[in-house]
Amino acid sequence: MNNRIASFSVDHDFIVPGMYVSRIDGDVTTYDLRTRKPNSGDYMDNVTMHTVEHMMATFLRNSAIAGDVIYFGPMGCRTGFYLLVRGQDHENVRREVIKALKKTAAYEGKVFGQLRKECGNYRSLRLSAAKKECAEYAKVLEKQAEEGAGFDYPAPPGGN
Repeated sequence: MNNRIASFSVDHDFIVPGMYVSRIDGDVTTYDLRTRKPNSGDYMDNVTMHTVEHMMATFLRNSAIAGDVIYFGPMGCRTGFYLLVRGQDHENVRREVIKALKKTAAYEGKVFGQLRKECGNYRSLRLSAAKKECAEYAKVLEKQAEEGAGFDYPAPPGGN
């Protein structure tokens, strides 16, 4: 194959939890919301991943960036999520992601879209798992923001 997928060009041995710009295609930015270090043996279970998807997709589509959100969903490798948004105001997107994470962590009620008629695997949802995941990841992103971290992937030693 001649067309290598851009995400396969990033050295996953050096990615740590955080928020990164994976790619920009015209006016669409793909964010890598990495909750875990790749290939470390610590993978998100399907119930947690599925519930975070339901909660975060709903909160983000009802946030200040709602009109710009194109997609929110899990990575197949179970180490994070992708968020596709129109525009390139990365700091604003990070703020809105943190808000949505905190809303999920504090949420009391039924999981959004938990009914059989709303979801293809409605039994595979557990709010407590999503709350824990989102609370921990919010701390990661807050620290990244406090440190003034940008949105580039970590470079391997020596910059290769």
